Amino acid sequence: MTARPASIAVAGPGSIAVAGPGSIAVAGPGSIAVARPGDGGGAGVTSQPNWDPSGPIPRSDPGRAAWETAVWLDPIRAVAVVDSLLGQGLTDRDTLAALAARNTERPGGRRARWVFDLADGGAQSPPESHLRVRLVLGGLPRPIVQHPVRLVSGVVLHPDLAWPEYRVAVEYDGKWHSDADQLHRDRRRLNLLVGAGWLVLHVTSRRLHAEFPAVLREVRDALVSRGWRR
Repeated sequence: MTARPASIAVAGPGSIAVAGPGSIAVAGPGSIAVARPGDGGGAGVTSQPNWDPSGPIPRSDPGRAAWETAVWLDPIRAVAVVDSLLGQGLTDRDTLAALAARNTERPGGRRARWVFDLADGGAQSPPESHLRVRLVLGGLPRPIVQHPVRLVSGVVLHPDLAWPEYRVAVEYDGKWHSDADQLHRDRRRLNLLVGAGWLVLHVTSRRLHAEFPAVLREVRDALVSRGWRR
């Protein structure tokens, strides 16, 4: 049995704490301590010295953070964390691909490769990442994150998730969408997308967590209505 690494602290969904050169990042509940590239950490997976559990959490370079996240977390949360690492520029796809190739025979290697392949730095928030992964795990084709939709007016819109070949889009409405100005912008974008022939579905935080089977069914029906065949 392989012992669980002690170089990453993941207690639940949250943010990534980034340490600068020569410093220690102490990760709070639900966060990950990550060292910026170039401060002495490599992208390979190597053994870590023992550390005092009562002391500060050792920082982890982004490659190691991505690897350990992919191996140890459930896939939905793991992809969201790797999305964030990519989105912040803390790592890139070439680094992740090389890391997966070097460690493919290690325990969890295939799982990590799957997580890396599904990750996308264009995701705007962890819930959007969770929604994307759950739709894929539910058997739907992989959507494109922030796909550019250019209208005849020249305006370019970027729906959260899109299947451009079927002109189907899904927008995730988090808590910030209750803001009046944000709601105004969202509805204007929705009207423009619909006017351009897109079928747009909205998923709220409550529905993502409490009604996902219905959400999955609705998105599947929308894709089928536009020509998708499983």
